[in-house]
Amino acid sequence: MIRSREGLGLFHRDIGQGPPVVFLASWSLPSDSWFRQMQAMAAGGLRAVAYDRRGHGRSGDPGRGWDYDTLADDLADVLAALDLRGVTLVAMSGAAGEAVRYLTRHGGARVARLALLGPTTPLLVQRPDNPDGIPTEALAALRAELEQDFPLWLARNARDFGGPKPSEAMLEWIRALALQASLPFLLGFHRTLAETDFRAELRALDLPVLVIQGDADATCPIDLTGRATAALVPGARLLVYPGAPHGLIASDPDRLAADLLDFARATPAG
Repeated sequence: MIRSREGLGLFHRDIGQGPPVVFLASWSLPSDSWFRQMQAMAAGGLRAVAYDRRGHGRSGDPGRGWDYDTLADDLADVLAALDLRGVTLVAMSGAAGEAVRYLTRHGGARVARLALLGPTTPLLVQRPDNPDGIPTEALAALRAELEQDFPLWLARNARDFGGPKPSEAMLEWIRALALQASLPFLLGFHRTLAETDFRAELRALDLPVLVIQGDADATCPIDLTGRATAALVPGARLLVYPGAPHGLIASDPDRLAADLLDFARATPAG
């Protein structure tokens, strides 16, 4: 366990030796979900680190702290506790906001490059200046489904997450991981990731950024999220997986690992 600045225990796993790659898991998922990618990094001569976000997996659940400032502070505490530098930061889905807020709140002294997978950035919710976003009512209805029967919601949506490639056993394992999370935390974090506007923060990033997303992502439609994110970040590169869903860790684990390994080995401009 790593202790955060408020004394909260954050479970982490750390394998391999070499330049560090730090993984931030999707909404509801713990560090276990990165096992294929972490193994690939370690086999490729890199150090792979992942931790369970508060309210997820084996980490503590204080019943608060699902705002991005607090989550970014937790990430800062992990990087400081392990004294990681030259980090390749890999963030999936709602964790994109954690990574971006960390960089704008704490600076980039420890981070060399950033990969965003199926991000929820720049802004999911529909607003007058974001007319293609998801209506507030639809997001509220989704949270009502989660609150009423989260296991049923997971069962109904697992195949959309992973697409046709993963086995049913793999999807069942992912559902089991998600069920470790605190439902009150997930409800609060879902509101955070849906309603936080990162447009200005993305424009301020000053490091190599790779956005990876499937063009069949039904959870975070690519035009609303990945394409818009890459367009806002100076010099960002967008890598599209044709026909792939939101859960690239399940649908395309080997290709994803290879692309992340190539990115992590790259030398940042300047």
